[in-house]
Amino acid sequence: MPGSGYFFPVLLLIFALSAFIGLGFSRGRKNNKRIYLSAFHDLTKVFKADDQTFTNIGGYVGHHATFCFQEKGGVCEIDATITLLPRHAPLYMPISKLIMRNDRLFISLYMRYAPPGEGHLIETKYASFRGPQITNAYRMSREEIQWGDYSFYLYYESIKLRDLFMKLIESHSDPGVVRHIAINSDQRKAFIFMIPEEGQVAKSLSPVYQWFQSVFLR
Repeated sequence: MPGSGYFFPVLLLIFALSAFIGLGFSRGRKNNKRIYLSAFHDLTKVFKADDQTFTNIGGYVGHHATFCFQEKGGVCEIDATITLLPRHAPLYMPISKLIMRNDRLFISLYMRYAPPGEGHLIETKYASFRGPQITNAYRMSREEIQWGDYSFYLYYESIKLRDLFMKLIESHSDPGVVRHIAINSDQRKAFIFMIPEEGQVAKSLSPVYQWFQSVFLR
């Protein structure tokens, strides 16, 4: 049969590709599940909320959690969204790594009391690579500081706010997987962005959350 010499190699290639995709799907799905369960377990341990809700918002790559607090302390609600690399799609994974680079954990804290102004502590590499646009940067002072092994931009509206951020840095020498901390008095809101590495979320988040509680959320 003409071309029969090419049939079996092509068929073998198809089988190999199918096996690669199938194995990658199974392994990637399990890895993503392990990562988000570890992160949400750490969030639960740190926040100690009175009520909490977990929701899937994106198949194997998106999950959301809401933590609610009764009439005590400065926090009334916390939203957390984790966005994971598509490890279950091995053919798309290299492209996603170029676009996203890392898994992402976004945490928004809604406060009962307004913090003293607006400020940001954002890692310089994250700021330059698809980082958030700081709308009011023009009205804030900016410094570049060292926090552990990372370089950060510190934006602040007042010296008091700068001193508060520096208090965090001096009391906690390593940012761990934290890449952005922000507070906004107009919205009564705080924000934390982290890379949700397994076993690292609680370790990096706990000092920041305690700092919020002691300084801003009174």
